[in-house]
Amino acid sequence: MSRRTPLMLNIATGDTRPINRQIVDGVRRLIANGELPVGAALPSVRGLAQQLSINPNTVAKAYGELALEGWVESRAGLGLFVLQPRQLLSDAERERRLGEAVDRFTGDVIGLGYSGAEVLDRVAGELAAALPRKVA
Repeated sequence: MSRRTPLMLNIATGDTRPINRQIVDGVRRLIANGELPVGAALPSVRGLAQQLSINPNTVAKAYGELALEGWVESRAGLGLFVLQPRQLLSDAERERRLGEAVDRFTGDVIGLGYSGAEVLDRVAGELAAALPRKVA
């Protein structure tokens, strides 16, 4: 049986996103940046719920969404495991979602008083840290 390590997720009570959405976003980020490699075992529903001090139903809902989106798969009697990333959305849907995310982000930061260059530098840095590292 493979050993499961705790997920390094931060759940913020002041976040406008529901807790299950924070879990989904956090696991996606860990997979995208390679911290959770293909084949890695996720903690059990009960284990992650205890780690985060939240209701197991919330974790189950997040895990279900990750499975539906193709980020993880359930193996009977073994648990959840990270899948090889694949494109599940059409190009038009990807473009629509990117547009929505950019609109939300712009609306959130426009009043903070940063210059466009400062915002772009910060976003570029975060993306560089979050995207998978290319190996030549």
